[in-house]
Amino acid sequence: MGLPGAAAAAETLTIGVGTQDTTTNTATTGVVIRELKLFEKRLPRDGKYKDVTYDLQWQNFTSGPPVTNGMMAGKLHVGGMGDYPLVVNGYTFQNNSESKSQLIAIAAYNLAGSGNGVVVNKDSPYFSLQDLKGKVVSVPFGSAAHGMMLKAMRDAGLPNDFFTLVSQSPEVGATNLRENKIDAHADFVPFAELLPFRGFARKVFDGLQTDLPTFHGVVVRTDFAEKYPEVVDAYLQAVLDAEAWVKEDPKRAAEMISKWTGTDKEVVYIFLGPGGIMTIDPTLKQPLVDAAKEDVKVLQGLGRMKEFDVDPWVNDKFIRAAFKERGLDYDERRASTANYEVKGEDAFCKKPVTEPRKAGEIWIKDGDIQPFSSAACTLAAFSDFKAKGVAVNVAYVFDAGRGIKLFADKAFYVTGDNAELAPFMLKADAEAYAAKSGGKVVSFEDALAAAKG
Repeated sequence: MGLPGAAAAAETLTIGVGTQDTTTNTATTGVVIRELKLFEKRLPRDGKYKDVTYDLQWQNFTSGPPVTNGMMAGKLHVGGMGDYPLVVNGYTFQNNSESKSQLIAIAAYNLAGSGNGVVVNKDSPYFSLQDLKGKVVSVPFGSAAHGMMLKAMRDAGLPNDFFTLVSQSPEVGATNLRENKIDAHADFVPFAELLPFRGFARKVFDGLQTDLPTFHGVVVRTDFAEKYPEVVDAYLQAVLDAEAWVKEDPKRAAEMISKWTGTDKEVVYIFLGPGGIMTIDPTLKQPLVDAAKEDVKVLQGLGRMKEFDVDPWVNDKFIRAAFKERGLDYDERRASTANYEVKGEDAFCKKPVTEPRKAGEIWIKDGDIQPFSSAACTLAAFSDFKAKGVAVNVAYVFDAGRGIKLFADKAFYVTGDNAELAPFMLKADAEAYAAKSGGKVVSFEDALAAAKG
């Protein structure tokens, strides 16, 4: 893996990249780069790299801990994973004599903490974590969702034996939930949205209830980064290319990512589309660094980690340089938490979308994705399509209180004479809003009737 000198013969440089294809958050730091060959397009080919042959070795995993194992073994040089696994990665490398690891970029984040979640079988009688007392809850151990569960239990004052936590991969947990072999499954992006979308699960807890940002990011071995900074730069340029590709045509991106990963395109879109649950942004924002420090405290409080200083582990030198190469203002972007949003003309209510987080969208089967100016207009248009025999893949609305993008048919709604039709992710939020507004909590079908009427 050594770099050739002036008189050296052509040499092969092996680059191991650990990805999580089915973790939608990581698309722009993994699967998009790999499938569109964006890294290859950016790799240096001149100067000291003139005679180098690159051997890109992509390895796909279903969670973060195996990526850390590969990096520790020297088989992977770059890896993508969620917040808690990232912190554990840095901590694990802390006492490694050969190399440390550094957090060099973010893949995607949600400042409210949404993305991770707990789901139950749709026919179960459970509607909250407290309802799961004495029950069997599976979660991929060591994952971001595991960290969410540990914090949720700590916040609620629940003892460690409140329910039985067992380690199951997303695929195994999903199957067992469908077959009622477990009572609940906790998981990271996209499974808390994917399983309800597929019709057999219902969300009872969302990561936003932990009141802690969630994110996925990229770590690199320091020995590799110091020896081949131009290669790290090429990778980060590819990350920026992938971000631009998604935002240029989010429908196309959702369809292609679905094809590459097996995640339904409608689920990919709810995370990465305009106003999506996740904001794609590689900058290392202070709220996310602060969240990592809280993750450390959670893990320390549970006896899973000793001392770990987050600040020296975070290194924005490479991503800052990548921005500068493109003439972009890193500090301006780092200070912003804006996402790209739903926009356009509402063809049903005949007005433009002016408040994106009160808007909605409908994805026509074998057609385009149409914007609507409000939840009421979205549901009225949905009913109109249905009456005309127009097939619809899915409708999206936004949580009236939290601004989180939702599947319209999975939301709780509040309606009434003095209440604007308002969607909510959580039943408790809908009930609180109804009590304050004088409205009532209704089902999706009743909300359709109210919007149509």
